[in-house]
Parts: sequence; C-alpha cells; structure tokens
Amino acid sequence: MKLRSKAAALLLLALLALLLGLLSLRARRAEPPAAPEPPARPASAPQRRPARPPGPGPRALPGPAARRRRPPRLRPAAGRRSSASLEKLARRPGGPRNFQAVVPPEFWIHLAVVACGDRLEETLVMLKSAVLFSHRKIWFHIFTEDSLKPEFDKKLRQWPDSYTKKFEHRIYPITFSVGNPQEWKKLFKPCAAQRLFLPVILKDVDSLLYVDTDVLFLRPVDDIWKLLKLFNATQLAAMAPEHEISKIGWYSRFARHPFYGSAGVNSGVMLMNLTRMRNAQFKSSMTPAGLAWKDMLYPLYQKYKNAITWGDQDLLNIIFYFNPECLYVFPCQWNYRPDHCMYGSNCKEAEREGVSVLHGNRGVYHDDKQPTFKAFYEAIRDFPFQDNLFQSMYYPLQLKFLETVHTLCGRIPQVFLKQIEKTMKRTYEKHVIIHVGPDYRH
Repeated sequence: MKLRSKAAALLLLALLALLLGLLSLRARRAEPPAAPEPPARPASAPQRRPARPPGPGPRALPGPAARRRRPPRLRPAAGRRSSASLEKLARRPGGPRNFQAVVPPEFWIHLAVVACGDRLEETLVMLKSAVLFSHRKIWFHIFTEDSLKPEFDKKLRQWPDSYTKKFEHRIYPITFSVGNPQEWKKLFKPCAAQRLFLPVILKDVDSLLYVDTDVLFLRPVDDIWKLLKLFNATQLAAMAPEHEISKIGWYSRFARHPFYGSAGVNSGVMLMNLTRMRNAQFKSSMTPAGLAWKDMLYPLYQKYKNAITWGDQDLLNIIFYFNPECLYVFPCQWNYRPDHCMYGSNCKEAEREGVSVLHGNRGVYHDDKQPTFKAFYEAIRDFPFQDNLFQSMYYPLQLKFLETVHTLCGRIPQVFLKQIEKTMKRTYEKHVIIHVGPDYRH
C-alpha cells in the first residue's frame, strides 16, 4: 500500500514538472528574438539606405478601382496663390473689404484720372467703361477739386455690389509740388498738368495707366495693361502718335518747340512705369547733366512756357524729344480720336483690330459734330448695370450708328464696333456659358 502511494506521488510530480516545462517553452516562443548588433562600419564606407524587407504588396482594390488608382493630391506650394484664389479669399464673409490687403500689388491695375470743373459725369462714364469689361481688380486714383470729392465718392458707392467689388478708389486733392500752383492749374485745361506730378505723388505705385476724362474703354483694361511687359530696359512710358500722317499733323505744321518723332505723341492715354520715372536721369537742353523727373519739370516749363500750346502734352513731347529711348509708342487703336476718321480713315491698326480705346477729345461727346463718338458715350452712360449687355448696350448702339452713316466716321462702323463686339461675346461666354456649363441640359 505504501509503495502504491509513493508511485502515485512520483507520477504526480513528474506530470507537474512536465507542465511547467511546457509553459516555460511557450513563453520563450512568444518573446521576439533579440536583434543582433550590427557590425561596426568603417568610417569611409558609404551610407546606404537599408533595403525594404520583402512583404506582401498593397491590397488589391476590388472592381474597376484596382485598375484606376487615384494619384495623390498635390498641395500648392506655400506663398503661391493664383489671382482667382486670392480673390475668393478676399470675398470670404467677414474678411477685409480692402482687397489690397489680400491681393498682392502685381495683380492690381492702377488707373489715374484728373477731373476738375464740369468733368464729373464724363469721368464717371469713363470709370464705368473700365469696370464693365475688366477682369482684374482696378485701383482708381482720382485727382479732383475739393468740391467734387463727395460727389465722386457718393456716385461710386451707389454702383451695384457686383461692380463695386471689382475696384477700390482713392480721391486726392490737386497738388503741385514745385512752382506756382495757380500757374500749373491754368496751364491748359483745368488741372490737366497734375498728370506730370503723378510719379512724385504716387510713391507707392509701381506702374500706372493715366487717361483723360473723355476716354472710353471698348475692351478690358487688362489688355492695354499688358503692354507694360513689352517695354525694353530703357522705356518707362508709352503713348500713341498724335497723328499717323505727319504732313497733316499739328506738331509737324505748327509746333514752336521740340517734339517726339515726326508727328509728336498724344498724352490722353499714357502708360507709365513710375518706378523707372522716379529713378531715371533725363537729358535736356537746360544742363549737360541728367535731371531727375521732379527736378526737371519746373525749369522745363519756365524755358518753353511761351512756345507751348497744349500745356502738359507739349512738355511731355519735349521731354521725350531729348529722351526718345525712354518712350514706347503703341498703335493708334489704343487712343482713337476724331482725327483718325474726320479726314478719312488713317488708323490702319483700328481697321484691322477695331478701336480698343476711344478718346473723344474736341468735346465730341457733347455736341453733334461727331455723332459716332457721341453714340458710344450715351450708350455706356445710359446702360443699366444689371441689364444684358447685348440687349441694353450693343443693339441700341447699332441703331444709333445707322443714323451716322452720312458722316465720315460713321462710314466705317466696323472700325468702331469690331472690338466691342468681341469684348461683349467674351463677357457673355464668361458669365453665361462658363457658369452654366457647355453640357447644360434643360
């Protein structure tokens, strides 16, 4: 009996030892093996990226997705936003109304005008023509008398939001930094000489488009702004010729002072690189040394004031006579005046491309001497902002042109209508076809 009890106890101990051994073995298998230390690498050995351990590839996507894997989305580099995305950012609810705080200066068009006397309505019609067709943001720099400041501000703020979001404006007093202000103010038309001082006043503006109050844009301002890129290393301003045929031009026949080229230039539409104008040294007949723009104006006026007829335009002609390498001359379609058609059609660029910028000098918007010019002015002035361009502007304009076929300018309606028709088609396509979509179905 005792032997049987001892055998049972030994068997129980053996089973217990076997069980402990099995548990110990399972615990050792569950532990990850210790990684062996890598052998020391010689200092001169090249550093190599360890090879990726072999393993199963990415799981196959079911169905067509397996054949059409979507590429990873690339994020735009920091600090590089398109003009469209910047404009969307500027229009976020609660964001700043001042778009210049969001949109970088290179995306802005700067447009300057000088308006005194009875030029309020004419200036507003010009500004209206600029915003009707423009694509980029425009900053209006309006120089005017104190009595007109509240009227300009009031009228511009009354325009619909769909147009006021396309521009900002600032109104400046009439100021002349050198010489007698009253003498400058009466030089030609009221305040017109102010344009000579724009490089001095607008110190924070790099480039500028200056226009007279009697100018109308028949295509986006963006297009004439692009001409700044055509300047070479020495050019700092751009104007159109005063006349295409020197034999019948005013300067070639009557000027008593130096003027640019064979027929002079007209300053009613003038592109300016203000940075270059502020930094340049200009040649003149007054001193062998070069003069800065701000130091040249008053001595130049004092020397030629008894010989000039057209005021500040004559002074600009004198400046670029002595500095022809500084001027870029753009075609007459960008400054189309009655002179280009009242003696017969003599602007070949307008015949090919159509009038891009209409300049109604000689007061032709307000009399019946050139009804073609007056028709454009009245069509843009009377256009209701929210109406359809074709129905409320282009069709009435065509009807008005039918009444002008007996005039020299009215005999070439295609010259006047070609560019504005293209502009309206582009505007229609942008706002209707693109927004609705080419695949739109009722």
